[in-house]
Amino acid sequence: MKLIKSLHKWLSVLVALQLLVWLGSGLFFNLMDHSKARGNEYRIKAPESVAIEHERLLEPSVLLKRQTKNVNSIKQIKLLDQPYYLLNHSRGLYDHFYNEYTLLNAHTGKLKVIDDVMATKLAQQTYGGNAAISSSNKISSPFDDFPKEKNAAWQINFDDELNTSVYIDASSGRLVGHSNDDKRFADFFFMLHFMDYGTVGGFNNWQIIFFALLTLLFCITGFIWTLELLIEGRYKTSRES
Repeated sequence: MKLIKSLHKWLSVLVALQLLVWLGSGLFFNLMDHSKARGNEYRIKAPESVAIEHERLLEPSVLLKRQTKNVNSIKQIKLLDQPYYLLNHSRGLYDHFYNEYTLLNAHTGKLKVIDDVMATKLAQQTYGGNAAISSSNKISSPFDDFPKEKNAAWQINFDDELNTSVYIDASSGRLVGHSNDDKRFADFFFMLHFMDYGTVGGFNNWQIIFFALLTLLFCITGFIWTLELLIEGRYKTSRES
């Protein structure tokens, strides 16, 4: 029984500390500026592109016959006013899940690889600030600003007061999102609140599962201790006293 009491006391300390973290981070969520926390201060909608000359487009069936990989889907997209066919070879449930793409020029059928120059232009289309680009890097997942993202991306960094970073999917040209210091500060509190100390990007992680088990053990040891006190007659009604 001594072990049960000692275990219960130490578990109460751990549970209390985490409760304080939850309360503190929860208070921050109520007080923070939600618009800034999204990291979209300089994000703008990409300008309207020119109309596509449909008569110049290659037949998708022609391109599909040339593929050696299995193609799950094909769709026409426009990047920097240029039409492309985006072929999917491995489809994730969501865009941020792992996806395997091939990007083909819709006029010539040639393979298009999104390089540093193209990724920079795509990022600039969605950036409304006046700052210059400080660096660009192709990075693999996971990355801190968007831990849920499972695809490689180009990180385009702007030299503004918020240290804005724009992420472009390296295979499809999709805008992953904008991030800046405001979003990173808010993400720190989300990490604390959800005990997300890895790269899950949510509360479904082994840390919170482990803490839930500790909390369950805390309740069980407390229940056992209460039963012992009850058996020993330590709880008395007012009439008995």
